[in-house]
Amino acid sequence: MPALPSWLTEPLWDQFEALLPERPVYDPAHPLGCHRPRISDRIIFDKLLQLLRFGCSYQAIADTTCSATTIRNRRDEWIRLGLFAQLQHIALEAYDRIVGLALDQIAVDGSITKAPGGGEAAGRSPVDRGKQGLKRSGMTDGYGIPLGRVLAAANCHDSPLLAPTLDLLDNLGPLPDDITVHLDAGYDSGKTRTTLDARGLSGRIAHKGEKAPVQATQRWHVERTHAWQNAFYRLARCYERRTSVINAFFDLADAVITVRSTIRRAWTTHRWDNRPTRRP
Repeated sequence: MPALPSWLTEPLWDQFEALLPERPVYDPAHPLGCHRPRISDRIIFDKLLQLLRFGCSYQAIADTTCSATTIRNRRDEWIRLGLFAQLQHIALEAYDRIVGLALDQIAVDGSITKAPGGGEAAGRSPVDRGKQGLKRSGMTDGYGIPLGRVLAAANCHDSPLLAPTLDLLDNLGPLPDDITVHLDAGYDSGKTRTTLDARGLSGRIAHKGEKAPVQATQRWHVERTHAWQNAFYRLARCYERRTSVINAFFDLADAVITVRSTIRRAWTTHRWDNRPTRRP
């Protein structure tokens, strides 16, 4: 069973392959001039997509094509080269060029997931009987396209994470003059309003003690994006201990979400060779 449909994996791989450095099939430093051939990068890329989607262990996904150690080593090599972050950034630029990012409406919210293995960004979860948990403060545009996230322990409040999350806007280039940030009642404080004013941003914040359906505001987009990300079980139940690895899997998931949204929204307005026969 494929982790993702071919109309989604093929454009992802084509772009990722273009970022990969040249590597010889055989190690030229081997004393006898021969060695086992290098495992194909495409095999490792597909294995990482399976890990991300199904949330299984490295040992469970390893087979005769490659070992769990090879998957980890290649993953760490690509993280050092910054390839996952580059892929996510290119996917975001492509979406902005084809569809257009709705940067005048920004939504920020936190989401707590399980982290049974602990790690650098894990902490006691207030919603899971004190078990180890991971919080991400995610930011999306007005449609729900993920723009970045800040990782923290599960027992960290959303409000202190707002400033570093909004600082990720600096990586997006020119921004609209008037930006509205949609926040839930957990951000209803004077500190939040000071943070927004210092950055020249307008805030639409739900008030504490006043019930209102999330559909009544633009905040539901970030809630939907959290659900999209949690559909990748590697993120919903994270066993990775290093923050760099967690961010790499988030970058890969965000690239998948962005490319999928690009294809879905461009299906009725654009034509290309490998365009799906039906709208995804």
